[in-house]
Amino acid sequence: MIYKAKGSFVVLNENGLHTRPSTEIVKCAAHFTSEIHLRYRGYVVNAKSILGLLMLTAKEGARIRVEVVGEDAEDALQALLALAQRKFNVIS
Repeated sequence: MIYKAKGSFVVLNENGLHTRPSTEIVKCAAHFTSEIHLRYRGYVVNAKSILGLLMLTAKEGARIRVEVVGEDAEDALQALLALAQRKFNVIS
């Protein structure tokens, strides 16, 4: 059975989604079999692609939409939202 989950987060990091937070997103997303896409300003990127995430050039305060499709969709969504709340494990 295919499941879908949607949500959003606000980038809390003062430097936005630069390399370190993007790497943390990729590492988190890699734990799930679901397809995970992030949407921002008309761009849609695969959360398992570091280059895609960097192309978003999302700054602090940006609202990123998350769309997940797959068997572990809800778990993947919740993990990404929790990671965003922790500022992607990046200490400023």
